[in-house]
Amino acid sequence: MSKKTATSAPGFSHLDAKGRAKMVDVGAKPDSVRLAIAEGRLTCAKSTIRLLRASALPKGDVLTVAQVAGISAAKATSTLIPLCHPLALTSVAIEFSVEQDGIVICATVRTTGKTGVEMEALTAVSVAALTIYDMCKAVDKGMSIGGLRVVQKLGGGSAYVGSSFLPSSGSSDVGRKTRPAASARVKLADHQKLKS
Repeated sequence: MSKKTATSAPGFSHLDAKGRAKMVDVGAKPDSVRLAIAEGRLTCAKSTIRLLRASALPKGDVLTVAQVAGISAAKATSTLIPLCHPLALTSVAIEFSVEQDGIVICATVRTTGKTGVEMEALTAVSVAALTIYDMCKAVDKGMSIGGLRVVQKLGGGSAYVGSSFLPSSGSSDVGRKTRPAASARVKLADHQKLKS
């Protein structure tokens, strides 16, 4: 009887045939331009948003610190998520949409490489949200973080566009300061131009 070659468990690229965790070998894949957009939302009291808008929170400039934290987290993803590949990111953008009772956080991550950057985008949103939580917790004990999702993925052999917290065009929401440019869907044709 011939020995079975170890392969991935059906449907799970990070498991071998015996169900043990493994890092996927992407060495044979060609480099391509990759993009991922992720979103999440921190829900808080309206009074917290008023303090944020007035720059009156005790820890200072919340959104600037959260932006830097999100960018740093994207770059450190492979040290936080064990089976992620270390990637040379070419761009990380963190943007916020301030609403009456919360903040939508949007991360857009790009690279040219052999694997996608969804985890980097998700990590950036997560850490940015946690940073906002940390900086606001002195005045708001009831905050919650949720809705973490990939809303767009381009590059490699697949593309994905999912649902977003934000409208595709315009905004009639009272209390919204700005609609993040990063949440605007990147058309595949525009994405392909990045390769040239």
